[in-house]
Amino acid sequence: MAVKFQAQAKRNPQDITLPEKYYAAAIADGEVDLDMLAEQIAYECTVTESDCYAVLLSLERNIIQSLDAGRIVRLGRLGNFQVGLSSEGVDTEEEVNASLITKSRILFRPGKRLRQLLTNLSYKKAS
Repeated sequence: MAVKFQAQAKRNPQDITLPEKYYAAAIADGEVDLDMLAEQIAYECTVTESDCYAVLLSLERNIIQSLDAGRIVRLGRLGNFQVGLSSEGVDTEEEVNASLITKSRILFRPGKRLRQLLTNLSYKKAS
């Protein structure tokens, strides 16, 4: 399994007169939603109180496998996980290849309730 990427042209925001450079950008290869994850987990374990830990481990394993396959993982109201890439820039689309990728990361886009949490936070300076 592999995460797919494509060349993406970007201008230098500090000097827009410079020519565009091309960067590797991750592209999603399908989606996995909460219902599909629940179905996959149901085949691996039962959901009883004593199995709650096993269910959480199975969820983690399924999220990892889906991200490894380049999919977006949608966890309903919780939010979405996706792989993101950073790469070196090159002058042409044809020059973009996997060796230019310098960093990969897991992006999390929180759902509405989690985003609302940020607006309701209070802050206190540590002493």
